[in-house]
Amino acid sequence: MKSILMLFCLGLSFGLSAEIFEDIGNIESKVIEWRRDFHANPELSNREFRTGKIIEKHLRSLGMEVKSGVAHTGVIGFLKGDLPGPVIALRADMDALPVTEEVDIPFASKVTTQYRGETVGVMHACGHDTHVAMLMGAAEVFAKNKAALKGSILFIFQPAEEGAPTGEQGGAEMMLSEGIFKDYKPEVAFGIHVTSNIPSGVLGYHSGPAMAAVDTFDLTVHGKQTHGSRPWGGIDPIVATAQIINAVQTIVSRKVDVTKAAAVVSFGAIKGGIRSNIIPDKVEMVGTIRNFDMGIRDIVHDNLKQVVENTAKASGATAELVIHSGYPVTVNNPELVDQMLPSLRKVFGDNRVVDMGQITGAEDFSFFANEVPGFFFFMGVTPNGVDAKSAPTNHSPLFYVEESNLINGVKAFVQLVNDYE
Repeated sequence: MKSILMLFCLGLSFGLSAEIFEDIGNIESKVIEWRRDFHANPELSNREFRTGKIIEKHLRSLGMEVKSGVAHTGVIGFLKGDLPGPVIALRADMDALPVTEEVDIPFASKVTTQYRGETVGVMHACGHDTHVAMLMGAAEVFAKNKAALKGSILFIFQPAEEGAPTGEQGGAEMMLSEGIFKDYKPEVAFGIHVTSNIPSGVLGYHSGPAMAAVDTFDLTVHGKQTHGSRPWGGIDPIVATAQIINAVQTIVSRKVDVTKAAAVVSFGAIKGGIRSNIIPDKVEMVGTIRNFDMGIRDIVHDNLKQVVENTAKASGATAELVIHSGYPVTVNNPELVDQMLPSLRKVFGDNRVVDMGQITGAEDFSFFANEVPGFFFFMGVTPNGVDAKSAPTNHSPLFYVEESNLINGVKAFVQLVNDYE
């Protein structure tokens, strides 16, 4: 009777055995326990050694085929169902961020590390700890019910979603280059991301181009050092930098057809000089480029180089620009979205599945979705009573997850696999 009642409440179909619904309810405490452990012990991109070992041990205990050390620290598990059907890829990212946690919780991160020459905290400020925990939970549920599983599941635990360290490769692109899709041939791929931008219990999605492409750039402006009292004795790279920053903002506003697709160019860090009375010989900057159209991406790249070099030259300085290619646009396959939205509504409710519109954040799930039809969506984790519009966002030191909603992520994975044909 209990299984039938849970089946009715979840709205799940009879494609899998009835016991799976009871297993979902029983896994919640484990998901939260795993999440808290990962949260207290975060690891940066390509350094997810402890995380990967825990995942590997768990998947092996479930009796599935497991490969570790994929793209450095990634882990994949392959569960072959007893019934014929497609291969479905489910993905979770593993890495944390160089952020010092300010959330007052018993399992708050106290981890520190060296990043860009500075001592910084390490925090799961983007919720990847929850992604791993939810997928580990789904893996256990499916493994216990493999006799009724139609098809197979490729569980992807991916490192370095936030970007590999300078001089290294990593993430989804590297996992693909090492052949995981060639080896297992998934038909579709699904991914979940938690967010504080929508309330708990709400699922957000967008069909088509959903998340922006991202590239980063390093920019060095070279001048000539001189005493601050005699600026005419040198070439001031700080003034040239200020002019460059202003001029770059005209690229999107004047060079891009904004009716076609949005684009953003932002500077994230500037470093130049050491004291008040010395004009330095150089200024170093880093920044990001976001867009939803790869043609517009090329326009931004070309104009950025032109504006930077010519503006610096007008000040007597020189500029060295290096653009690092990042992630392509994350495109949710429209046909797959239409097919699977009813499944997600079974979990979250008809009125709690909302179109979020395009997001200028980027995701390397895009590489997976370039290989097979993909569907990447967001799950709200903002606590009840907190306005999602003002809640600390992902990447904030105050980012907070309402853990009672994590079981919905497990349910979503189960429902999608169960319903996909």
